[in-house]
Amino acid sequence: MNYQEWTTSVLEEIRKDPLWNLEVYRLGLFIGDITWDDTEQLDKNSHTRGAADQIRRSLDSISANIAEGYSRSTGKDRARYFEYSLGEAREARDRYYKVRRALKQDVVVHRIKVLTHIVKMLNAFVPTQRKRGIREEQGIYIAFSEFENEILHEPIPIS
Repeated sequence: MNYQEWTTSVLEEIRKDPLWNLEVYRLGLFIGDITWDDTEQLDKNSHTRGAADQIRRSLDSISANIAEGYSRSTGKDRARYFEYSLGEAREARDRYYKVRRALKQDVVVHRIKVLTHIVKMLNAFVPTQRKRGIREEQGIYIAFSEFENEILHEPIPIS
């Protein structure tokens, strides 16, 4: 399975929500979903058990904060929640790097690349939200063709 295939597996109720139009939300939901097995594996090792819990909570918070922020009425308020997501994405990326010896290298590289893409998108998105007073139905993002070719269209590495 790759990212495109994964998107079709998401419940229709979620895909029909206008929030689904935000690619950064979809990627946040994606990374939280595909990393479940990673954190289960880390949880089995006493040395990485604490990191597993932190990674799981950070990954869960990325899309959750985007969802909550999207529902706010002012750009400034939305930007605050998107900044929370940005912090969580950076934290998860940091922790994946630290546990890299306990997971397959291709898994770690994949997760870090997806998280880096989320960070880049949120870094571009937050300032635009601070300036807006109404919800932006379709986010404007810079296309990263390398990311798309390497990550979105390749099979998801399994831990």
